[in-house]
Amino acid sequence: MSRAVTVITGASGVLGRAIADAALARGDTVAAVDFGPIDREDGPDWMGLGGVDLADPAAAQAAMDAVAQRFGRIDHLLNAVGGFVWQTTDGPLENWDRMHRINLLTVLNACRAALPHLSRSASGRIVNVGALGAVQAGAGMGAYAASKAGVHRLTEVLADETKATPLTVNAVLPSIIDTPANRADMADADFSTWVQPAELAAVILFLASNAASAITGALLPVKGRV
Repeated sequence: MSRAVTVITGASGVLGRAIADAALARGDTVAAVDFGPIDREDGPDWMGLGGVDLADPAAAQAAMDAVAQRFGRIDHLLNAVGGFVWQTTDGPLENWDRMHRINLLTVLNACRAALPHLSRSASGRIVNVGALGAVQAGAGMGAYAASKAGVHRLTEVLADETKATPLTVNAVLPSIIDTPANRADMADADFSTWVQPAELAAVILFLASNAASAITGALLPVKGRV
């Protein structure tokens, strides 16, 4: 069997890099997509597409088509693209639009662009990154939680729309991921309770495997010890 072709969005972020490393380690061919630069040279099993604004439908389509042209198909779409802002509801309205664009529109456009290619795969997989904080949102989480809740509903809708096909669509819902940015923002926290990027990547890659073929429409909490 040929290597699975796996597209990772948000591939330059901490989680995206962890997913890419794990996907390469299990033998996938990886296409890394990000708005920022990709710091790895292209090779037989790696394609980098930097400078891609996935909030733009045309840019998302061009990126997915480029991957399919290079490798012949797309088997998995793993959406680690996203961002976070903390503000109370009396904060700038611009941040609501920003979170909507970064967290929901990017995932929607990536999925729409990849679906024609994924539908031709015998083992198509979409795994999105939602947020446990969008299930029960706290103070200051409004804009972020609303956008991630949209990712949850999008995951459920796509799973239902494709349930008669081999494609599965699922999402992971992490609590707090152990990243340098989160450590800087919450310096007094107990980092040992947080979800490690490699741990979350392992769950994502399980959902993007043949072993998870019976799972679709799931919103899987990944809490660590938070």
